[in-house]
Amino acid sequence: MTTVKTLLEIPELRLRLRTGAGQLGRAVSRIYVTELPDPSRYVSAGEVVLSGLLWWREPGDAGPFVAALARAGVAALAASGADTGGIPPDVVQACAQHRIPLLEVPADLSFAVITERVVLELAAARGREPSGARKRLLAAATEDISLPVLLRQGAIELGAPCWVLSGTGRVVAGTAVPPEDLVAHFVPGREVTVHDGYALMPVGGSFAVPWLLAVAQPEPGELAAELAELVRLARARADQVRRMSGRAAEPLLQALADGGPVGDAYAASGLPADTEIRVLLARAPDENPALAAEMLAELLAEARPLVGVVGEDAYALVAGPGNWMRAAAEALTRLDRLMSLSRFHLGSGGPASVDGLHGATQEARHAVELAARRGGRIELVAGEDIAVHQLLAAGAPDELRRSVRERVLGPLLAYDAAQGTDLVHTVRVYLECSSSPTAAARALHVHVNTLRYRIARASELLGVDLNDFVTQVDVYLALLVTV
Repeated sequence: MTTVKTLLEIPELRLRLRTGAGQLGRAVSRIYVTELPDPSRYVSAGEVVLSGLLWWREPGDAGPFVAALARAGVAALAASGADTGGIPPDVVQACAQHRIPLLEVPADLSFAVITERVVLELAAARGREPSGARKRLLAAATEDISLPVLLRQGAIELGAPCWVLSGTGRVVAGTAVPPEDLVAHFVPGREVTVHDGYALMPVGGSFAVPWLLAVAQPEPGELAAELAELVRLARARADQVRRMSGRAAEPLLQALADGGPVGDAYAASGLPADTEIRVLLARAPDENPALAAEMLAELLAEARPLVGVVGEDAYALVAGPGNWMRAAAEALTRLDRLMSLSRFHLGSGGPASVDGLHGATQEARHAVELAARRGGRIELVAGEDIAVHQLLAAGAPDELRRSVRERVLGPLLAYDAAQGTDLVHTVRVYLECSSSPTAAARALHVHVNTLRYRIARASELLGVDLNDFVTQVDVYLALLVTV
């Protein structure tokens, strides 16, 4: 049995125990990499959690993270302080408080080396020393963490083409052209789904968007399961790189969110200077921006977006042409068929040049708020599809919106409340029918004379002429306001 003490005794890892000497006998089941501030949805009992502490920003951040590990029953936390000037004291204190062994990873030791060595140790402890094929797969995973290289080696060892497929339907990597829409035949919950001579296996790992390993043989065997595990580890490492890239983009995203200058931050982001940018803003269940960011990165993977989190929002910046909202909508449809999504709202703004990025960000924010108001589980709204009057109404602060609605419509709202009428709705239909009494009467299923009487009464109550164009604009904008 592999224990935390076993890992400490592997000389090439050079792990150093910082706290938890009384818990070294805990059994280790596998290794899992995460940089989420709240990993509670993804970690499980017996895991050694490997982290570069990218989630740590200030004293106090360690408490929730380590508490989540303790609740899940993880075996230990292996942490590198290379990006934080050493392991912060509150991480050590939190691990001591929650009785989580803390292993310090040398700054010059890559996570790939740790992962390979731990996987080998776990395999040997289970009484099945890796075969030559397994060792070659491990070597491919360690020497070149790119999935294409790993899958090429996997196809050689398995003697069959294989692919990694995203739950969105995207082909992440593969050794040939896969059958069309293979993901649609996967049955969630099964270890292996066989369809038309192809085996589909979940890659594993607690990611927002699942990945599948597809092999062109009906009985893939243990070696395919080993390949799926190595794909999981490669994905975890790639996700860590993505999060580090997102961290580098934070100054730009923060400037866009706050309305500050973007020049220097844009230059440092790596985005091209001569290309228009689309801004996408997403909100996911439980107000979890890290989850929303992961989904954005996966939904827009082919666009190579710059993804990051500011406050409660996840942002993606996409350079160049492309209908990415349409692509995201198609991907979400496929994903929802595989795993029922509880809620995901997405808005976009732009495209815009560097000088117009603030406006594009505001447009994306109004679009995602409109998506939320629609009430559906999955809603996507592109800024360019929002009418100008809707954008203007959405852009006002809540206090101003309430004030305008009451000032313009107050007498009409009070009359409807007192008399049980619905003149507000009548006025809105009338204006949306281009002030045509005939069209409005038809839409409301009333006689045209009744319609004219109601509009006259509403004009009297409001003290305005509802046939005047400027007045109509003011009243209609007030009718659009929701607070």
